[in-house]
Amino acid sequence: MLKANTPIHMPFYSMLSLSVSSNKAMDNQTAIRMELNKIILLLAMQCIQKLISARQKKKRKRKIWVRDWISRRQDLGASAQLLTEMRVEDAAGYKNHLRMLPHQFDFLLSQVESAIQKQDTHMRNAIPAKVKLEVTLRYLATGDSLHTLEALYRVGRSTISIFLPEVCEAIYSALKDYIRIPSREDWIRIEHGFRTKWNFPGCVGALDGKHINIFAPDDTSDYYNYKGANSIILLALVDDDYCFSYINVGTNGRASDGGVYQKSNLAQAMENNTLNLPDQSVIVADAAFPLKTYLMKPYQTTPTRREKIFNYRLSRARRIVENAFGILVTRFRVLINAIDMTPKKIDPITLAACALHNWLRKTSDMYITQRCVDFEDIQQGVLIPGAWRAQMRQVLEGLPPTRYNNHASRRAEAIRNTYAQLFETTEAVPWQGHMI
Repeated sequence: MLKANTPIHMPFYSMLSLSVSSNKAMDNQTAIRMELNKIILLLAMQCIQKLISARQKKKRKRKIWVRDWISRRQDLGASAQLLTEMRVEDAAGYKNHLRMLPHQFDFLLSQVESAIQKQDTHMRNAIPAKVKLEVTLRYLATGDSLHTLEALYRVGRSTISIFLPEVCEAIYSALKDYIRIPSREDWIRIEHGFRTKWNFPGCVGALDGKHINIFAPDDTSDYYNYKGANSIILLALVDDDYCFSYINVGTNGRASDGGVYQKSNLAQAMENNTLNLPDQSVIVADAAFPLKTYLMKPYQTTPTRREKIFNYRLSRARRIVENAFGILVTRFRVLINAIDMTPKKIDPITLAACALHNWLRKTSDMYITQRCVDFEDIQQGVLIPGAWRAQMRQVLEGLPPTRYNNHASRRAEAIRNTYAQLFETTEAVPWQGHMI
């Protein structure tokens, strides 16, 4: 027997055979590794080739930078041809197209050009500020679809959707002095207008709110209003001459009736008496608003003759805000139908339309004619509707009646009763009995 640790002596030929077998095994492993590496390399090359092919295919499918017919905008677009001809040959047609005369357009362009003109690049030339303003004014005037504007002006609709709110913001910024809170002297002038033209002494404005319909946003139902549509609310105070003294845009249509006004900065300013108003000033409104010492609304429950007279006189003064909204919408028809943009883009569109309304009213005698607005035939005791009512069956949906009827203060009721007494006595007008 072998003892422990006894060395084993192996014949030489056996050792040589074992060495050869080991070398063969190593060569086989190396060969396998090389084959695997070749396979991996081949697969990698195939993947790279597929990626290159896919990228080249994507490049082949990529849309051209500017479609050929759009690239001829400078020669064949409406700005180059139609409006150029109208400017020289048909001023009325030009005004109907853009809602203003050529010299008014030139002034407005001079005010907004620096804000809306972009720089040319090596890739393409920037769209001229003149074309941007024309497209925007046409959109505001008609509410035409972006497809229609694209075909008319030869500007891509995706490009239009980007610059429209930017141009609207520039318009509002340029014309903001035409739509600001009145000064003390302005309030006095406005009160005189309401006293002499609309027979309501002490009144400094007519208040109303309207729903502007929009397409339903994808991510919220906050804009769903009581009429079953989606909207934002335009709250406005109008002076004696159909101009907006104050506007608040953007409250979602789901907001409660009286809450729209209650949460506005106008309500806060009136409550805190920070508007520098003449003493004992009031504003007039309809049933959608709460009765306040400074805010008169009609009597609602089976009014007496005296209360009916008050309601007529208040309606006569308040009708001016209805006409202002009516004229606004018939001049800027983008506000008629639901606007297919996000609420954030609709806000500057509405602000721009209101600013343009004030600017054109204050600088042009022909913006509003007598036929445009309601007219009372005091001999016959009838109201002759303004032309805007004939053009529109339904302009803008108003706010629903307020739920705060029973919460008016005694002082507010006393002021309204005092007005009712005055309108039946010292401040009576001869025709009011025929109008109630």
